[in-house]
Amino acid sequence: MNRQPRIAVVIPAYNEEASIASVVNAVNGITGQQALLTPVVVNDCSRDATRQIIATLPCIALNLPINLGIGGAVQTGIKYALDNGFDYAVQTDADGQHPPEFITVLLRELEKNDWDVAIGSRFINKQGFQSTFLRRAGIRYLQWLLKLITGCTISDPTSGMRLMNRKAMEVLYWCYPDEYPEAEAVIIYHRNGLKFGEVPVQMNERKGGTSSIQGLHTIYYMFKVTIAVVFTYLRR
Repeated sequence: MNRQPRIAVVIPAYNEEASIASVVNAVNGITGQQALLTPVVVNDCSRDATRQIIATLPCIALNLPINLGIGGAVQTGIKYALDNGFDYAVQTDADGQHPPEFITVLLRELEKNDWDVAIGSRFINKQGFQSTFLRRAGIRYLQWLLKLITGCTISDPTSGMRLMNRKAMEVLYWCYPDEYPEAEAVIIYHRNGLKFGEVPVQMNERKGGTSSIQGLHTIYYMFKVTIAVVFTYLRR
């Protein structure tokens, strides 16, 4: 009898006291024969009650001593998953945007297509929350930029819902973008010969807290991501 694969559900959390408990409980509520899910919450030196809340939850709680940003928090979770023998790691947001029932959908498609990374895309079937107009415009720009650099078409390059196998974890263990990592990570997949693809998922509006990328910050975000993507591509 084949054992169930173990998936570390990496949840980077910075000041997510309003939503983190519901996210962890939703992950633990996923049952079935396809995989065993373990929430791994990486508290990125939050200034609210996130640390105290996750200490009471049924999850692996990793508390960073300084704020590393989302990339450093995700990489911490990937390192934990690889070092502790998990078969897969999946990144999900702590604000409730990523329904955990799609984790097994990502796993099924990754295995079926022999991918190393499966990216959840909200834009393939255009169901669920589709983000704001300004952010969608930025996403279309990143689609063009990544297509120009890699030749790959990614419909949702800013998606933070990604499942990876151990081969991908080994690559990202040593090299993972820090501040706005999703688009840069596509370059890393491509440069390291990882096979990846997209899977239709539905996403929700955030359940608590506020996004750091809104209004004029969206333009600043696009400027920084453009520079980061180009430098990641040029870096040897």
